Formats: sequence, C-alpha cells, structure tokens
Amino acid sequence: MTKDMTKGSVLKLIISFAIPMFLGMLFQQFYSMVDTMIVGKLLGVNPLAGVGSTASLNFMVIGFCSGVCNGFAIPVAQMFGARNDSDLRRYVANSTWLCVAFSVVLTLGVSIACRPILKLMNTPEEIFSYAYIYILIIFLGIPFTFLYNILAAIIRSLGDSKTPVVFLAISSVINIVLDLVFILVFHMSVEGPALATVISQAVSGGICLWYMKKKFPVLKISREEWKFRKRHAAILCKMGIPMGLQYSITAIGTLVIQTAVNSLGASVVAGVTAAQRINAFVACPIESLGQTMAPFAGQNAGAGKTDRIGRGLLLASLCGFAASAVLFVIIIFTGRDLSLLFLESSQTEIIDYAYRFLLFCSGGYCLLTLVNAVRFSIQGMGFSGLAVTAGIMEMGARTFAGLCLAKWLGFTGICMAHPLAWICADIFLIPAFFYCKKKLDTQIGAK
Repeated sequence: MTKDMTKGSVLKLIISFAIPMFLGMLFQQFYSMVDTMIVGKLLGVNPLAGVGSTASLNFMVIGFCSGVCNGFAIPVAQMFGARNDSDLRRYVANSTWLCVAFSVVLTLGVSIACRPILKLMNTPEEIFSYAYIYILIIFLGIPFTFLYNILAAIIRSLGDSKTPVVFLAISSVINIVLDLVFILVFHMSVEGPALATVISQAVSGGICLWYMKKKFPVLKISREEWKFRKRHAAILCKMGIPMGLQYSITAIGTLVIQTAVNSLGASVVAGVTAAQRINAFVACPIESLGQTMAPFAGQNAGAGKTDRIGRGLLLASLCGFAASAVLFVIIIFTGRDLSLLFLESSQTEIIDYAYRFLLFCSGGYCLLTLVNAVRFSIQGMGFSGLAVTAGIMEMGARTFAGLCLAKWLGFTGICMAHPLAWICADIFLIPAFFYCKKKLDTQIGAK
C-alpha cells in the first residue's frame, strides 16, 4: 500500500496524491461545516457566535498538534525514500512515545488555560458560556487528535493518501449523526457538536491503527526498535516542534484578529464564523496541493533527488494558481448563497459581513497557494525551523491588521488580514526555498 514518489511522472504523482488528500480535507471540513450549520440553524446566533469565537484558539492548539504530527512523519518519509526500513520503524516508535507525552501535557495545560484566554480575547458576555464549554470539550479530546493525526501522517509519508480519506468519511457520517442525536434527542447545546467531533476523531484514529497493523508490513516494529532513543527523538522534535509552532505562532495573529472581531459584536462574529467555515471548505484544493509537497519533498530528499523537488513545487504551484482563479469566480457569484448554509435569509447584515470577508480571502488564494506549496516543500526537505520564521511573518501581519487596520478601517481592515499575512509569508518563503535547496544539494554532494 506504499507509494514510491522518487520516480515516475512528477505531475501525475502530485495530482494522484493530492486528490485523495483533497477529498479527506473535504470530509474534515464537511463535518466541521455541519457542526456550524446545525448550531446556527437549531441553536441560534449566540451559540453560533460562541463556537465561532473559539476558532482561532482552536486552530492555535489543534494546529500545533497537527503540525507536530506532520513534522514527525518527515523523517519517516525520508527513511522510506532512502530505503532504510529499520530507522523508519525507530522513528515511528519514538514518535509514538513523544505523542503520548505531548498529548498529556497539552490536554492538562490548555484545559486549565482556556477560560482566562477567552476572557483576554474579549469574548462577549452573551456568548462566553457557549464558547467555553465547546472549546473545553475539544481540548479534552486532544489525545484523540494526536492519535489520528500521527497515524494519518505516517500513512501519507509512505505514499498512501487514499486510505485516510475512507476513514474520515466514516467518521464524518458518525459525526453528523451524533450532532443530530445530541441536539434533537438529548437536547444538548454546543456541547453536543463538541462531543460528536471528539468521538468521530477517536473513531478515525482507531480505524487507522487497525489498518496500519494489517496492511503495512514495513511497520512491524520489534521490541528493540520500540525502545526510546534520544537521537531519534531529538531529530523528530527538530522537525515536529517547529511545524507545530508555525501553526501556533500563526494562530496568535489570528487570535488578535478574533479579538478585534469580538469587539465589533455578535453579528460580526457570526458573519465571520460563517465565512471562515466556507473559506476552509472552498480552499481545500489549495491546501491539499500544499500538503502533498511534504511527503513528496521528504521522499525525494531522502533519495537525493532535489531536481524533482523543484519541479514538483513548480507544477503544484501552477495547479494551485488555476484552482485559485476558478474558486474566486465561484465565490463572487455564490458567496451570499453559501452563507445561507449557516444563516437565515432574513439576517442580511450578517450575510453581508460573511460575503465581504469571503471576497477578500478568495481574492488572495494565489498567495495562499505559494504559502502552502513552498512551506511544505521546505519542511519536507528537513528545514522545519524556517517555517517558524514564516509563521512569525504571518503573525506580525495579522497583528498589525487586528490592532491598526481594524481601528482605521473597521471591518474592512479585518478582511485584509489574511491576504496581507500571505504576502508577508511569501516574501520570506520563496527565497528561503532556494536557500534550502542549495544547502540540501551541498549536503548530498558531501556524502
């Protein structure tokens, strides 16, 4: 079930790998959207705004978990490309121990801190209780987040992007059914969708674990290989922690934006919440192309084929530019109608906020294409530390938008935050890629 990405047509490999990832992201965003739709339609505007007000905090913490797991999978991809099965298994084993440790520490820390953080974010009083109970339950499910993300990342690093999609489809159905059962049958509020999300994540992780044991002979780890090794753990942390911090640092800027949004009232929060859900769904093709580059670059870096990495980045970027143009046109003509998935047609002011936010985001998708494709290529080559710098650039841009542009331009300043962040990240990432490629070439030539 593995796939060697070090030979064959680069474009065909990227597209064939990206399509299942795209479908997987659609499933993820689908049940996230269903959560929001059900909350907005069945529970009302304040519960919707409460859930939405936690989005940036959720991204900061859960994004860190996802980033760490994706980083841990990079040495696995490199060892697969280098045909070093023994070290591959040692990296898998040590990533398991590290994930257990990270999940315990994070679950305890963020669960205690989420109430003070929501207060610091100026979460409106009328939506505070909804925000707190929702995000607390999500944070208590962090061990399941680690379980699914590390297993799915390892499967993808071995060239299989299709299988996790099937498991996500199953968990999506479970999530939707549980949403409705918890709200309509048990009359729960926002805790119902939160529990549904955690349970579905646990199911996805459990199925991934079962599948890996049955279908990946290369992952049959011996007792000796299960031993914790400082060298392997250090390399994993060198890859994983910067990738996790990249998400978290980026999210700090998003938290500043969310604070600015919160200060404008529940209507603006509800509009931005709806827009962010739509944006996450619509941008899946761009995100999938970017994330494809991590295992692609990792395997080819392990095999010493840096020219394929450069060609892969070019082709992935061109595909992303084409998708960006199509998606922008779709948003122009259907953005308002898409907002009705979460809002009532009578809520014209909130719909207008959602549409304006969507226009700014989708207009910058070509910039987002480069952010994702270049950043994941750099990470796949083994230079995860530079991702932190790109995250700092994004954080600075969003902080400026939240503190200054929002004050000067109001809601328009908030809408400008994401495109401005992507511009700043691209200014750094593009020359960084050529630096990393040159350095990797030197390292390979010295061996």
